[in-house]
Parts: sequence; structure tokens; C-alpha cells
Amino acid sequence: MSKVEGRIEGKEEEKRKKITLKVYRTNYNSKKESSHYDEFEVPVNRWTTVLDALLYAKNNSDSSIAIRYSCRMASCGSCGMNINGKPSLACYTKISELNKDVIVCEPLSNFPRIRDLVTDFAQFFNHHKKMEPFIHNDKISLEVKDKNDLVEFEQTPEMLDKYLQFSYCIRCGLCYSACPTVATDANFPGPQALSQAYRYIADSRDNDKSSRFKIIDERHGIWRCHFAGSCSFVCPKGVDPALGIQLLKGQMLGISKNNKKISNLRIKDKDKQ
Repeated sequence: MSKVEGRIEGKEEEKRKKITLKVYRTNYNSKKESSHYDEFEVPVNRWTTVLDALLYAKNNSDSSIAIRYSCRMASCGSCGMNINGKPSLACYTKISELNKDVIVCEPLSNFPRIRDLVTDFAQFFNHHKKMEPFIHNDKISLEVKDKNDLVEFEQTPEMLDKYLQFSYCIRCGLCYSACPTVATDANFPGPQALSQAYRYIADSRDNDKSSRFKIIDERHGIWRCHFAGSCSFVCPKGVDPALGIQLLKGQMLGISKNNKKISNLRIKDKDKQ
């Protein structure tokens, strides 16, 4: 890099806006350390994400900041946290879109905390596994001895559309964190698990609805959902877990037949009034 280029880059660095990053700090493995917030001054551009800012603070100010991340493209769901009070993906949230000079980063609610912004997802994944997130089909043998035993399922675009939206879930835990029912009942499966139960029930390849109905139709099951809609509001992939839960309730009551249609507005004929 030439001296001229270095000067230009230095001037650009000076012009960059600086924000205050307020990070929640705690270590539950250490009884001596109490929970507190640390503040870091971070230079940002219009494309800087919250994850970029956190990594800048970690690399230049305090290397002990604990944060979980991986793909940096909103696919793995690892970097979920509360950003200014809202469950969000740090890699998917641009600081310029927050319109704040102070960005507060806290661990996700409704999850046991490990250290700083890292939470324990064990219970969350246990709820997910409890839904048996795989195809049940007793008409097809799982034993494959030769190529003639292989089976192909045919699906029309209409069949695919019934569950495709709910298959986009990346298990980031944002909906689980935003759910008010999860906050009061740890045994409630949560919106992620319930919407995934509907994803497989709506799949034409699956033929065992009754087994999943038995899993969710209990005291701490699907009927604990009061349709607050917070889960769908924070979902970064447009899964809309609240819709999946309502469709699942309709299935259990025998009302719905996997239809995602929005009801038509009926207007009374003024002439008949």
C-alpha cells in the first residue's frame, strides 16, 4: 500500500460513524463474576452488521467476549441474540437499519445462559426431536437390499406448497425466545417444534398423523399456545410458526385439510338490508 492510499484510507476511517456497543457479560461457571454490561466504541459503515461490530470489539478491545456464530449469511441460525430488546440474527441485522447510536446485545430469553451471549440449546433441540422430525410411512420398507427396493415419492407442486414454507426453519431459536408461553412453561414445546410437527403432518409422504397428535395433545402441548404471534414477528426466514400452529389445531379438530388459504372477506349486500 502506498503512502497516498494509506492517507486516503486513514481519512475514510476517521469519517466512519462510531457507535457504542453495549454487551451483556456474565460467566455462570464463575461465582466471582457478576453480570454486567461492557461498552465498546466501534466504527461502522452502512453495511456493517451487528455481528461485524461484535467481532471488531472482540478482535480489537476484548478477546474474551463469548459469541456463537458460523455461516455469517443467516443460514445456520447460530448468532441469535436480543438486539435492542428484539430477538434477531446478528449477521442479518445491519446497524444502519437500527437507527441507534447505542446497540445493546443480550443473550436470548427463555434459554439457560452459559456465558455472555452464548445460551444452551439442549432443551430447545429436545423439544424439536420429540416431534419426530422425519417421514413416517409404514407402507414403505426401510430395508434396501438392491436397487429395485428403492422407492420414489411423487408430489405435485400443490402438495409441496402445503409444507414448503415451514421447511425453511433454520432452528435459530428466535421464535422460542419471543414466545410468552415458553417464558411461563418450560415444558411447552414452543413454536419451532409445533410448526415442524405441522410441516410433517402436511407432507403427503407421511401417513402417521395420529402418533404426532398424541405427542402434542397433552397438558403442556399445543393448546397452551394463545396465538400471541410474537414467533412469526421475529422469524428471519418467513416461516410463520403461528400460522403452522393454527393449521395444526385445525387438523386436530378436523376443521382444516392442510389448506393455507386466507378466508375471503364477506360484505353484506346493502340492498338486502
